[in-house]
Amino acid sequence: MKEPLPISDTIKSMPVSATLGINERSNAMILAGKKVYKLGLGQSPFPVAAPVIQALKDNARQKDYLPVRGLKELREAVAAYYGRAQGLGFTWDDIIIGPGSKELMFILQLVYDADLLLPSPSWVSYAPQAALTGRRVCWLNTERDNKWLLTPDTLEAECAKDPARPRVLLLNYPNNPTGYSYNADELHALAETARRYGVLILSDEIYGEVNHDGSHVSIAKFYPEGTIVSGGLSKWCGAGGWRLGTFAVPTGLRKIVDAMAVVASETFTSVSAPIQYAAVKAFTPDKEIDAYLFHSRKVLKALGAYCADTLRNAGAELVRPDGGFYLFPDFSPLKDKLSARGIHDSAEMCERLLEETGVATLAGSCFGRPADELTLRLSYVDFDGGAAIEESAELGAEAVLGEDFLRKRCGNTMEAIDAMSVWFGK
Repeated sequence: MKEPLPISDTIKSMPVSATLGINERSNAMILAGKKVYKLGLGQSPFPVAAPVIQALKDNARQKDYLPVRGLKELREAVAAYYGRAQGLGFTWDDIIIGPGSKELMFILQLVYDADLLLPSPSWVSYAPQAALTGRRVCWLNTERDNKWLLTPDTLEAECAKDPARPRVLLLNYPNNPTGYSYNADELHALAETARRYGVLILSDEIYGEVNHDGSHVSIAKFYPEGTIVSGGLSKWCGAGGWRLGTFAVPTGLRKIVDAMAVVASETFTSVSAPIQYAAVKAFTPDKEIDAYLFHSRKVLKALGAYCADTLRNAGAELVRPDGGFYLFPDFSPLKDKLSARGIHDSAEMCERLLEETGVATLAGSCFGRPADELTLRLSYVDFDGGAAIEESAELGAEAVLGEDFLRKRCGNTMEAIDAMSVWFGK
């Protein structure tokens, strides 16, 4: 075959997704006999909720191709879920099911010809998807002292440059990589600005059910006509590998769903039938799933608080997270000390941290931050979530999950954070 191979220039310039890359590297190091703390990928530590596993077993016989937009019963269950959880008025015909929300986001960018507005920092795959689809990315700066949250003024300043230009704002909260979320007033203000400029909001609420206080609010409540809500099973139901995502699209934007369905019909066809049938159970009211979520949030809240407090005491700038299972500490206060050790940027900081402590994290530059900013993202998920929520349930709803519990049930993560604290404290 002729050399060089005719690989797309766009693809040749792109590495594999940073989160998947660090996971593969961590696994390779473990196979080589090294001790590695896997705080890089960001996979839910909890098992798939038991009622959902049973539903999958019950539907293993399902073998037919399902409708491109998804199983009607599942779409009805998703619409009803948004009605119960957020008071949103979606119908089953407003829902489309995909093989993970990541795929649905890619297809949306493919069919909707608009600039992508990304708050910095943002999840590692948003911007590369824009590059793959030929969309322009406009980074919107955020500030550490404002919990890295997008402000209406920043959104306004970008939109005012060309008011008529089509734009999609990708808003993710509780946020990956920061762990922070928005309150109702903040969302209302952002919604008003987006409405004024006709900005389409893609609200990635995949971590909504793991808001640590169970108080997640959707921005679609304040901008229902212009917000697509993205969700799925991966982060709150422990089913990342099942690859099932959902989009809830306002009825007035039905042409977007129609266009996405065309692409889906020529690519993935439909999501696995047994998984769609099982997912109906995940979105249906169930006391066992409610208890699973309660104790998942409780464990994550306690562990997130310990991790944040420990790293802050080691010199980082951050506050406790609001949801999910991520932290985005800024070690800029230690700039001179790190520089004396030959560390001048976030990539080198994470590389040295991995080599010298075995703690795998990702550089802030992977998430759209400047290379010389000493930020990193860690996922505090290297523990047996099943055992943790089981013991939390045994202790009871009112029990406080203190450090003894965390060291017993979340030992690897605790060891990793302690190792980071010592390393940065040198």
